This record gives sequence, structure tokens and C-alpha cells, in this order.
Amino acid sequence: MNRGGRGRGYDGGSPATGGGRGYYGGRGGGRGGRGGAGRYSNPCLTMHQPWASLLVYGIKRIEGRSWPSPITGRLWIHAASKVPDQETIKAMEDFYREIYAVDGITEIKFPEHYPVSRLIGCVDIVGCLKCEELVSWDSVPESVRLEGLTDFCWLCENPQKLLIPFEMRGNQGVYNLEKRIYESAIRGLTPMRGPLPVRFPLPVPTDRFSLNPGSLSLSSSYQSSLKTGTVQKSARVSSAIAGAKAAASQYLNNNNNNNNNNNNNNNNNNNNNNNNNNNNNNNNNVVPTGEDVVGSTGEDRRRSNFQIGAPDNKLFAAAFGNLKLNDAP
Repeated sequence: MNRGGRGRGYDGGSPATGGGRGYYGGRGGGRGGRGGAGRYSNPCLTMHQPWASLLVYGIKRIEGRSWPSPITGRLWIHAASKVPDQETIKAMEDFYREIYAVDGITEIKFPEHYPVSRLIGCVDIVGCLKCEELVSWDSVPESVRLEGLTDFCWLCENPQKLLIPFEMRGNQGVYNLEKRIYESAIRGLTPMRGPLPVRFPLPVPTDRFSLNPGSLSLSSSYQSSLKTGTVQKSARVSSAIAGAKAAASQYLNNNNNNNNNNNNNNNNNNNNNNNNNNNNNNNNNVVPTGEDVVGSTGEDRRRSNFQIGAPDNKLFAAAFGNLKLNDAP
């Protein structure tokens, strides 16, 4: 699999390495497939909140990225450690309220909580399209086309939530879930029904891997289902999309700034440690001045001024035989 560049989706996903398209399973998360079978045993993707939970709850049906999906089949979703702010949550919930309203859906049950540092569920990736293909595809609801905001759109079905999220650390890109975590998690899934579930039609019904970037534009049977131009947006929808993009951009900028601040703090800590080490080295070479030295009988009290680089005061006292270090000044 060729390695692509790094990138982030509009959804605030963690940076990841793109690549050529491999396959894992098919619809329903079955194992097997072609062109990369075995590359991922139990693929997982770490995402920021609130986008992670919106996907697992079936509200979000398109996972937007700057790179094509490397798998087809079940994809486990892990929520990153950053706690989402209320402004970001509100912006994304408003975005989905507006785009679902286009299809007549006015009641949406959003998550009550957005857990972090947890494995929270899974979805099935049934294909991946270029943005221009998705937004012109008349065979899917208009609200789905309005989710097409990035270069590549991962098509998600069959959302399932973990009844008890598993605490774990994430990683960049698509990575394999640990076997012990998978074996525990697979038993705790419950299906979720989103406001408007979608079943993405295959360009080639007999080929479950036929939804690839460019596949719609090359399929003559699908030309009639492609609209010309982009989806017509109302002022409210346009405002909601702008708010979602702004929230994601601000979220990523804050995350980058926090990372830079952490790096600067680490550098400062390293500098402080180096300074402390230098001070310790200097202290080891300095013998205190005015050290009291007293004779064995306690009668002879003398003060000696020892300088940097002078021999150790114990050795100095021992050299006189009848002198020792005073226990108290």
C-alpha cells in the first residue's frame, strides 16, 4: 500500500497517514475481501469528540478525511482524550439539525455525554467516494450529500454503540485494535438507529467493493443519478455548514496550540533539568567556607576558608590527625 500524505478531516479527526486502498470485509463487517485482506484484523480509528459519538449514534453518516479509506467493513471508533468544549458541541449539533431538516427530520436524539479516551463503538465502512461524487449523487438523501465537506467521504452504515465504553489509548490513522480489547468489546455492542439511516447503493450490485473514489463517474448506469453542480443550500444550511467548519478549524487550532505549548513546556523542563544538573555539578566542586573544625579534645576551635576546587574537608581534617569535622556549627 502506497503511503500518502498526512491530513485532517473537517471533523477534527487526528492526523493520519493515507495510502492506497486495501480491503477488510464487506457489508455487515464480515471478514475477508480483496486487495489487502489481512492487513487489518480489527481496524480502529481515533476521532475527536463530538464527531466520534455522532458517528456511533448514526447521526453522522459520512466520515470526512483528506485521504481515502484504507478498509471496507467494520471500523471501531475510539474517542480521543481531548474534552470537547460546549461551543463545538453546539455548532455540530446545530449543523445536523439543519441538514436533517432538509429531509423533513426535526427530531434528533443527540448523545447526552461525549466520553473521551474510550472505545465507544463501531460502524461499517461500505465505500469511499470523492466529495464531488457524493454531493452530486441523487440516489442518497440530500442531508447525506450535505455532509460531503472534505476531499474523501467514507460511507458509513450499521452504527453500533458499546454499552460500556472501554478505556484505552488511541493512535494515528487506522490501526489494529488489541485482541483482548476486541474480544471484550464485541460482546457489548448494541445497534443504533440514526434519524435517517441510509443504505448506499452499489454501482455494481454483485461487487461489494465497487464504491471506490471515481467509481460513480465511471459507471454509465449511474450517470442518470448524478446531479449537475452542488447541492442547493438555504441560508440556514449554509450558515450551519460555515459554523461546523469554523468550529472544527478552531478546535484543531486549539489542539495544535496546546501541543505546541506542551512541547515548549517540555523544552523548558529539559532546560531546567540541565540547569539543575549544572548546579549540582558546581555544588559538588565547592567546599563550604567557614567550616568549623575542632580538636579531639574540643579545645582547639579553628575556622578554615575552603575555596572552589579545594580538597574534601573530611580529607583535609584527616590529614592533621587530631582534627575532625564538628557535628554542629
